[in-house]
Amino acid sequence: VLNVNVGGKLFQIAYKVAAQYPITRLGKLALYTDPMKKLQLCDDYSVQKNEYFFDRDPSIFHYIFQFYHSGVLWVMDEMCPSNFVEEIEYWGIHLKYSQRCCRILFEEKQDELNEYLKIQKELEAELEPLGSVEQFEGKFLGRFRKMIWNLIENPYSSVPAKIIAVMSSIFVLISIVGMTLSTVEEMKHKTGKMCIEQLEVVCAIFFTSEYLMRLIASSSFKKFLRAAFNAVDLVAILPFYIQILFENLDEGEMLYHEELHKVENVSKLGKVLKLIKLMRIFRILKLARHSTGLRAFGFTIRQCYQQVCCLLLFIAMGVFTFSALMHSVEHDVPGTNFTSIPYAWWWAAVSLSTVGYGDSVPDTVLGRVVAFGCISFGIILNGMPISILYNKFSDYYAKLKAHENET
Repeated sequence: VLNVNVGGKLFQIAYKVAAQYPITRLGKLALYTDPMKKLQLCDDYSVQKNEYFFDRDPSIFHYIFQFYHSGVLWVMDEMCPSNFVEEIEYWGIHLKYSQRCCRILFEEKQDELNEYLKIQKELEAELEPLGSVEQFEGKFLGRFRKMIWNLIENPYSSVPAKIIAVMSSIFVLISIVGMTLSTVEEMKHKTGKMCIEQLEVVCAIFFTSEYLMRLIASSSFKKFLRAAFNAVDLVAILPFYIQILFENLDEGEMLYHEELHKVENVSKLGKVLKLIKLMRIFRILKLARHSTGLRAFGFTIRQCYQQVCCLLLFIAMGVFTFSALMHSVEHDVPGTNFTSIPYAWWWAAVSLSTVGYGDSVPDTVLGRVVAFGCISFGIILNGMPISILYNKFSDYYAKLKAHENET
């Protein structure tokens, strides 16, 4: 009889039973004749009691013990998958010895746990501050840079930091409102245009100062430049300076009137300048730095990118399928809008989203049947990802909020 002491609990297994599984730890212990090899397999050995001691979990070894007598490895739901896998790997027993139903449920539970741990690790990386106390130790002006960093990056560190965070959000909103008003016809006169330009200058100076303070106070320039939020900050201020550069380059060859598009000689630089001005819309993304909801939304999209891509694929399939069907049944109708499949794409996209503008409608009975199928497919398609995305968004939002409360 093989006396096995696991965590203070004694188990007795016949040598013949243990030897039936020679690749397992106890099987090797039963087959080896060299005492030194046997000692390498256990943690300790008592000569008086003839016991092999193992510093392992006795509650899990109970199922290992049952395996040697029955030949089946039983898996209980209440077990931690990681701990159980670690134990059976130590004893040299493969999961294939368990029943198929138990193995499938266990592997599903293990995958869920691995996915949960992966998400937790990514959330911690998302929440990990770029400027922790340890990162500033030993750096040039470390204490001062840490103070500046907390002032502009951690709104929960002090009252002035909260004020700066609120000011940053206000300037973002003011900048977006100014860009919107610049397209209003009443604001295109000289006075209104001058006010908007002055507002843009003030916002650009604030955003530039904020970015430079973050850059100078950062403990690691490489990590700072790789951070997504800092890239957003850079995109928010670059259009202003590129616009000034292009205007200076283009000033000699173009005669300006009220607006950039009203020139005597429209050049390529003018078209590029319009595109650069449009890039200011990305300033709205700066709000995500101090908005837990926007950060949770971005994290949800990154985690659910497979489901989102699958949804887009289904939408594309629906648009192509129903636009082709609608064209085939409506193209002979006089005065129809469905003169080709590309012309029917807009109708299919609007119908799938259940918006239904009514600018293009079928006239025939078959066309209405196709339209009903398209709308029904759109309702089913729109309802599929809602629960998944909402549940994950709620979970991530709660975790981000909990971390903010802790800090």
